[in-house]
Amino acid sequence: MLVAAAVCPCPPLLVPEVAAGAAPELDTARAACSDALAVLAAARPDRLVVVAPTEEAGAGVHAAGTWGSFRGFGVDLAVRLGRGGAETRGADAPAAAAGRELPPSLSVAAWLLERTRWADAPLEGLGVTEALTAEACAETGREIGARAERVALLVMGDASACRTLKAPGYLDERAAPFDAAVARALGTADLAALTALDIGLAHELKVSGRAPWQVLAGAAENAALTGTLLYEDAPYGVGYVVAAWS
Repeated sequence: MLVAAAVCPCPPLLVPEVAAGAAPELDTARAACSDALAVLAAARPDRLVVVAPTEEAGAGVHAAGTWGSFRGFGVDLAVRLGRGGAETRGADAPAAAAGRELPPSLSVAAWLLERTRWADAPLEGLGVTEALTAEACAETGREIGARAERVALLVMGDASACRTLKAPGYLDERAAPFDAAVARALGTADLAALTALDIGLAHELKVSGRAPWQVLAGAAENAALTGTLLYEDAPYGVGYVVAAWS
């Protein structure tokens, strides 16, 4: 059964080496992510599953120990999913040693876990695509929730990318109301609201978190968890939400 969940955004800019001179702008978001992960650790889970959005090539299970990197963003930094310490390596990191390399969203999750020195439970990553229907997401969540007596979820994903004129998706007046509804749902653990998110609108607003959030809703169906909103903002015109469920 699901005993706790942390919801975090997944922009590579969360990693200071990627953000470079702009790194301080996301310090508050990073701190909120650390607080959310602390809620997971406090729940003493038997297993942690990291759910993150990805393209088709990154879909499916990524075993503990899989390497990812930020070389695609011009930074010689590698991370490992499921390593207890904060160790990272450069270009010689054996990214292929544990199979395919992590997609960017799971690499950000791996960085967050390394930063907080996660060593509280075995873990694995799961990449989910935008093509998943709400029901498929819910069923995936139910399966995750049944894997162990005490399961925790780290759920990665961004809200809309259309909050300002300079946003990746340009300005869309529907973006702010959509993001506000998402923040309310994640901050109150409103499963019905998450399940009912408009898939078409989420696609148009370039929302990467829709499928992972609906996986969370499925996993939490019988868990009676409560939510806390830890962070909500739209730096760079992209909506970022951090929440903790326990």
